[in-house]
Amino acid sequence: MYQGIIVAGFGGQGVVSMGILLAYAGMVDGKHVTFFPAYGAEMRGGTANCSVVVSDDEVASPVVGAPDSVVVMNEPSFAKFEPMIKPGGRLFINTSLVSSRSKRDDIEVIEVPANKIAEEIGTLKIANMVMAGSLVKHTGMMAQESLIHSVGKVYVRAKPEILKMNEVAIKQGAEN
Repeated sequence: MYQGIIVAGFGGQGVVSMGILLAYAGMVDGKHVTFFPAYGAEMRGGTANCSVVVSDDEVASPVVGAPDSVVVMNEPSFAKFEPMIKPGGRLFINTSLVSSRSKRDDIEVIEVPANKIAEEIGTLKIANMVMAGSLVKHTGMMAQESLIHSVGKVYVRAKPEILKMNEVAIKQGAEN
């Protein structure tokens, strides 16, 4: 199993944070992983994306040129990364902020109202966890339990109530 993933959005949406969590959870699950972040000129509000590879075999490069899966958290990310997905891949769209829809018939599109779900749970800051839950569910790249277990390890300064909200967000994301 090999999954090359790109997660993209605005700075402040937890895009890079999600990538770190996916990489850590992949290691917890016994996979080989790479993580490669990219930022725009400014952190919060600028563009941000990261590449994550989760594989059963050693990973030769952290570069993901033709991703198996792309998670887009905002409209500009949709425009930039949707064309790059390899045929047979998956596009995860945060429909709370992205109004565009893919016209491609060679990929699977998973629509997740991540911001809406996150707000219902209690904070917009966990929209990335909603998307992570959906990604893990649809790709099968790791166990959901590995992702949930890793939240407390990656976000060591998070309060218990925030950690619990992250767990709820992951589980609700897996339902989409």
